[in-house]
Amino acid sequence: MAAPLDLTPLIAPHIPDREALGEFLDSLTDKVPTIERDVARLRRDPGDRDLIADLFRALHNIKGDAAICKVQMGVLVAHPIETVLARLRNGELRFTDMLAELVLLALDRLEMATEAVAQHQAITHLKLPELVQGLHALCDLPGPQLEAQAEVLIETVTGFRPKLAGAQVKPKAATLRRDSADDLAFFRSLAQQLEARSSHFKGRTGRLLRLALDTNAVAGNPVDPVQLEAAVYLHDVGMMFLPEANWLKVDKLSDADRKALREHPLLAAGILERIHGWEDAARMVREHHEMPDGGGYPTGLMAAQISAGAKILAIVDAFEAVTLKHSHRGQSRSLLRAIAEINACDNQFAPEWIGHFNEVIRGLA
Repeated sequence: MAAPLDLTPLIAPHIPDREALGEFLDSLTDKVPTIERDVARLRRDPGDRDLIADLFRALHNIKGDAAICKVQMGVLVAHPIETVLARLRNGELRFTDMLAELVLLALDRLEMATEAVAQHQAITHLKLPELVQGLHALCDLPGPQLEAQAEVLIETVTGFRPKLAGAQVKPKAATLRRDSADDLAFFRSLAQQLEARSSHFKGRTGRLLRLALDTNAVAGNPVDPVQLEAAVYLHDVGMMFLPEANWLKVDKLSDADRKALREHPLLAAGILERIHGWEDAARMVREHHEMPDGGGYPTGLMAAQISAGAKILAIVDAFEAVTLKHSHRGQSRSLLRAIAEINACDNQFAPEWIGHFNEVIRGLA
């Protein structure tokens, strides 16, 4: 009988050598892009034995690096994935999309956890114990059972709830007006002015619009798409009424800067409130930084008080910010990593919309 797993390193890791931790993180960061590339290639050619061997070797090396650097959580995460890949290498399993997602999930969570520990941050929200226990439970299962359990495990760890999210909203017809197109063109021009302020914003409006409208569509269009489009265009335009040094600053914001930034939803909503017919969009813009637990701004609304459109905006806006934050890596990140931070923020976003958003993101692969 196998000894029970000691999950302590996955909850409160003991790091005897922080310099070695940094070396492990550097090594992991170097290896992940190659693994992601090999996984993408195996999706296209699941029978490539050389790629399978390379993938196994990479995971084996990560486990070895973790052991040498005394990062026990790295050993615990990598070991069951290595076991699955050994079975794949031996021909017992075939490479599937679900297996690809499983490998990427394990690596993504390990990388995020290592980064957090290196910065003296908590890792409980990453659900590493659930991940490792789930990996051990499935790594010796037959192929079809492994696939089914992998899907359950990914849902458990990432927070995907596509079925749960679907039944709580009702469709709402778009309220088109004769002059809507002219108004939207004006709103779009303002968004483009915002984009022009920084090279980082290039294409931002189009990305946000696609994500917001697609998320709404997956749910059955409970939010008026025309009003939502206007809200996407204008939700951050209020930034342009503030000193650029505040909202383009890369350093830590002062309390005064932060207070000023919290005015931007009201400034942008004020524009929409003064144009007849855009009241719903104005409310979305005004509320897009509110949070379900009441911890948002500018009013501190609770979940039931926040409009559905504002909840969509909050998610897609945060996703764009996370993507920008990691853009310096210069590599294509896995979709699970791209949404991991969104799904991990239980109090920041509306759970009934996270599932729809996840479905849209997965569909972009």
